[in-house]
Amino acid sequence: MAKGAEGNDNFVMEHILDSSELHLPFGIHVHLPHFEFYGIDLSITRHVVMMWVAALFLIVVLALNTRRRGMVPRGFANVVESVVIFIRDEIAIPNIGKSEAQRFVSFLCTVFFFILTCNLVGMIPYGATATGNINVTATLAICSFVMIQIGGIIHNGFFGYFKGLIPHGLPAWLLPIMIPIEVVGLFTKPFALCVRLFANMTAGHVIILSVLGLIFMFNSLALAPAAVLFALGVYLLEIFVAFVQAFIFTLLTAVFIGMAVHQDH
Repeated sequence: MAKGAEGNDNFVMEHILDSSELHLPFGIHVHLPHFEFYGIDLSITRHVVMMWVAALFLIVVLALNTRRRGMVPRGFANVVESVVIFIRDEIAIPNIGKSEAQRFVSFLCTVFFFILTCNLVGMIPYGATATGNINVTATLAICSFVMIQIGGIIHNGFFGYFKGLIPHGLPAWLLPIMIPIEVVGLFTKPFALCVRLFANMTAGHVIILSVLGLIFMFNSLALAPAAVLFALGVYLLEIFVAFVQAFIFTLLTAVFIGMAVHQDH
């Protein structure tokens, strides 16, 4: 039993963790290049390749569907326009404000489409979920953090923005307590974005692979029908979660930008 459990753990972790190999059909393993720059590991990994695939897919698909600029978009271009309008009208404007939202719509759309594509690429056989890598989600959160600070500084000025982090009329004796709390609060927002996306995208894959791994752990075909049906149900739920997590990351980014822009509200 211990050996089977250990094999199941290896089966799960092999598909969850990043790797220097690409696993392709028919048992083909492609070894990715490894190189360093002044001691910094800049090797191409499986998750890096998945991000390239997602970015290339978005560039090609969006370019092909937006090159014909007509009054009424058709087909997939209509879907893209509907999503962009939804992000602008239902996420950016309500949370940031009509006058300030327009400069952040492009960033919010980029974040939404990139995260969604990375999430869905990970659901394809032989694919990998780049957003299940804490380094990827941390980088996305840092990008959001930078945009949050830019939004606050543009609207309130450099000194005005950081001065506005402290509530007005606060007694002087509370400043040594509130200033560190507000500074920490600046970093807890992107930290929450990072961990939320990473945890949710990892958890679903762990459940699916663990359930399927039970078949091999117990070496019993009798478990196969129930395990496959349960894994299929979780798989369909994961497709829904892929959309939800892209939406939540975009929504929270807009909320945090709005909080930085409108500090007095």
